[in-house]
Amino acid sequence: MISYFKRIWDGFIGTIKGMMVTLRYLVKPSITLSYPLTKFMPYERFRGVLLYDQATCIGCGICAKSCPSKCITLENMKSPEGRRIAKAAWYAVDLGKCNFCRLCEEACPTKPKSVWHSLDYEAVFFSRSEMVRVWKPGDPWAGRCWDCEKKALDACRSQIPMVEAPARR
Repeated sequence: MISYFKRIWDGFIGTIKGMMVTLRYLVKPSITLSYPLTKFMPYERFRGVLLYDQATCIGCGICAKSCPSKCITLENMKSPEGRRIAKAAWYAVDLGKCNFCRLCEEACPTKPKSVWHSLDYEAVFFSRSEMVRVWKPGDPWAGRCWDCEKKALDACRSQIPMVEAPARR
């Protein structure tokens, strides 16, 4: 008979302990965000989509040489005499090959960096051609995608818009 009441008492104490945990978390502030409306800011060392700035690039090609996956290609501008100018005529990154190692960013000699990983974590690609980003003078931060059907550069329509002024390191 005593063991019966002891089991009832132990069950009651266990229920009270569980309810205390529930009540303790009930009064704490919520950490859940309403995702599309408010977003978490990633950590400083987060490696998002690779971005490029034509204005600061000197066309040295060190970023392409330091990339272990060979996903960066660029071509320098040429003067009318055929000499190389210290600006890139076009710059391309294949984000499908990029392993986000950040060696290109560390190798870049310009201040601020002309190639860097953004804090954007919402990059979505619906086709393989959208993973190849090409920048030419006057293009936006996100670059343009190569459209295989049109055989031309086109704005990435299906891409969620990226932050226009990303944080640089």
